Amino acid sequence: MNPRSLPRLLRTLRHLRPRQALAQLGHVLRGGVRPVELSGAAPALRVEAAAQPFLPAPAHASFDGWRRFVLLGREHGFRDGVDWDFMDEGPLWAYHLHQFDYARSPSLSPQARWELMRDWIEHCGAGVGWHPHPISLRVLSWAKLLLTPGRLSLGAEDAELLRGSMACQVETLARNLELRLQGNHLFSNLLTVVFAGLLFEGRQADEWLRHEAAFRRELEEQILPDGSHIEGSPMYHGLLLENLLDLLNLMRALPERSPAPLLQAVEGCAGRMLGAHQVWTHPDGEIALLSDSAFGIAHPPHWLAAYGASLGVEVLEPSLPGVLSDAGVFRFESDDFALIATASAPAPTYQPGHAHCDALSFELSAGGQRVVTDTGVSEYIPGPLRDLCRATRSHATLELDGMEQSEIWAAHRVGGRARVGVHQVEANRRLEATCSAWATPRTLHRRVFLLDDQGLELRDSIEGPARPVRFALPLEPGVRVTLERDSEASRPPGSQRAWVELPGDRRLRIDLPKGVSWRLESRPYFPRFGARIERSCLVGEAEEFREGRWYFSLERKRVSRSEPEGQGRPRSRSRGRSRVRGGLGRTA
Repeated sequence: MNPRSLPRLLRTLRHLRPRQALAQLGHVLRGGVRPVELSGAAPALRVEAAAQPFLPAPAHASFDGWRRFVLLGREHGFRDGVDWDFMDEGPLWAYHLHQFDYARSPSLSPQARWELMRDWIEHCGAGVGWHPHPISLRVLSWAKLLLTPGRLSLGAEDAELLRGSMACQVETLARNLELRLQGNHLFSNLLTVVFAGLLFEGRQADEWLRHEAAFRRELEEQILPDGSHIEGSPMYHGLLLENLLDLLNLMRALPERSPAPLLQAVEGCAGRMLGAHQVWTHPDGEIALLSDSAFGIAHPPHWLAAYGASLGVEVLEPSLPGVLSDAGVFRFESDDFALIATASAPAPTYQPGHAHCDALSFELSAGGQRVVTDTGVSEYIPGPLRDLCRATRSHATLELDGMEQSEIWAAHRVGGRARVGVHQVEANRRLEATCSAWATPRTLHRRVFLLDDQGLELRDSIEGPARPVRFALPLEPGVRVTLERDSEASRPPGSQRAWVELPGDRRLRIDLPKGVSWRLESRPYFPRFGARIERSCLVGEAEEFREGRWYFSLERKRVSRSEPEGQGRPRSRSRGRSRVRGGLGRTA
């Protein structure tokens, strides 16, 4: 082991819960999950259809009915039948292969769906398909097919084979809950076991339903009082919200089977989650790409809102409008601007696997157009690309002395943690927060956001020992940005103003902090898994920086003016808007 790796490992492990650490040790000693075989007849279904139609299959996952799959933006075809042990595209791709969301596509025939499901039952007896997370989401996918009339056409023997396989999978899951990982994995594990307990008849189903008390405790743990999911990712929040609504959908069809405390907990959490989802949604109707988030994985917020409404869920907005105090996410909005800012350390402390170095960063829409955007996420394979997506320089914040805010490593690990504090919040008006990076704890970055009818002001200051700083302002692909240069005789050096062209007759003026040398760079943007688009990023550097001011305002375009010096539209593989609408997927 590298001598420098041991301290980092210890800084990571010290945050684990005792039960979590013991479960991790047990997982290592057992060497993986062993499928459970159940004897006797397959359990019968209690109900033949859900109360309301489920949301459609994800757009990012498709299957041609033969051997070719497109998952997470990557295509692969199998020559001689599906290889259920295939791992060449990475573990996340393999998880999606085993989760079977693509089988719910309306383009597939009932026969093609069943042939693929039967192939899995007959040929996947071990491996990644039996990891608890793929089991959780595959059982939900198969249950949705069973509960949607016309999606499967099964004879009695095939129906018994399917139900028997699902029972074995659920029992395996119930005995291998992901206590070592916790977070969204454990949430999905327990939700699926409870879902199966409602769906099926018999003693085994009754045992599964007894997990509802543990699931309620997990709801209380993971869905924070402000309605946000504890991991702080809008994408995962949307995925879990849909699955929670799926459970409520089944409960609406089985009121006599649904425990009253569970029904109350699910309705309340779903309502709060719908309210929280509005806070990190831009005027274009899509989420901000905070933490590990990408478009096209979870359904857009308005789809989830409509699904909730069909099930009678009341949207419960945060007590302070636009403020997710537990998640550290704040939304300010005026006629011209919509600001979504973050002020949170990696969360939760015991499992921050989807956290980025994004404290005091923000996304900004101006005139309804996204202007400042996060970097998104491309993949979960450890390496330079994964590190780049999580890095401080990939977010609209400040980097001190070339060091990351938190000690990110591997695909989902965090060692040393940034300390982040929120000091003042005025709803839709003012936010003041601070961040000290894990490696530079004596130097404090303080940022104040101020929004009024005239514009948006940011104030940055450094307290403690002075260090070199680097600012980043990553911009939405396709927007045209230019820099206005100071005269060579002016001091301090560099550019002091940038212009962003917007649709129509307006443009965004950005007055930049002085004492900083500014330039435009081309940097990557990952709005979807597997997609890379080049876009412009304003980068500012200073050897010593104490305080500075940004100001964002909208102005009318002049009828004619000479172009200032700078960089125009970056070369890109995609011209114009890069968002993806629709589609639901699952990520590990």
